[in-house]
Amino acid sequence: MPLVRAPLQIAGQAWKYDRCYVFGVVNVTPDSFSDGGKYGSAERAIAHGKRLIASGADALDIGGESTRPGAEPVDAAQELQRVLPVIAGLRDCGVPLSVDTYKSEVARVAIAEGATIINDISGFGMDGKMPAVVAETGALVIIGHLRGQPQTMQQSISFVDVVAEVIDELRASIRQAIDAGVTASQIWVDPCLGFGKTAEQTLQLLAATDYLREALGYPLMIGPSRKSFIGQLTDKPAEERLMGTAGAVAAAATLGADAVRLHDVAEVADALKVAQAVGRQRGAFAADPTS
Repeated sequence: MPLVRAPLQIAGQAWKYDRCYVFGVVNVTPDSFSDGGKYGSAERAIAHGKRLIASGADALDIGGESTRPGAEPVDAAQELQRVLPVIAGLRDCGVPLSVDTYKSEVARVAIAEGATIINDISGFGMDGKMPAVVAETGALVIIGHLRGQPQTMQQSISFVDVVAEVIDELRASIRQAIDAGVTASQIWVDPCLGFGKTAEQTLQLLAATDYLREALGYPLMIGPSRKSFIGQLTDKPAEERLMGTAGAVAAAATLGADAVRLHDVAEVADALKVAQAVGRQRGAFAADPTS
């Protein structure tokens, strides 16, 4: 069920928490795990972003550094060189723009140039200055969960109870944000499926979508798109995981996710609509099982 919150005013839009919103992925990178190099130029990335909006994306998540396991990190200057022209080309497109970065410097400049959301997969773990930037800019922040760094996150995975530990660690990141002056209305959370988690642990987190959302008390984004756990379940490479992604998105939406992060917006749109309709009926039944 939707959280009891006032509508979120963002980039001239009112998000009412009454459905599952779609963040379309715009990777301006040569080495992202599923579409690296495909939209590496600003022109191609801008055109792709516009196609995602036409397909139904409610926001665009623009990234200039791959966070796949083993990817080489890039410095802030290179990351800004990649994302700023894309933000400039899309800032009047009518939907909010998110910058997918863990670097406070990149976030600050991107917000100044027209982005309105910061998507930090590290939950401030890779740059302790990020909460202050969120507070200063007033941007919406999506606080992700990651142990360690993307390059090595799959090398030493150790959870006893992945759901409980992710909740505890996200709560610590939320406290860090609040202590820096970030308001509750600016905060979303993301358990970061597949980031430093095994396939089984990722499935446990996906299955716990409603529990995570209730336990944390903040809007929840789920990003299953083309992830490796889908590949392990289906034995398909990243570019052939569309139907697996649709299944994961349907599960997340049925369980009350407030947003999903997708590469294939048009292709998954119908599955999302059906899942949301089921979720609404599920919520009504839970409220009155005799109705």
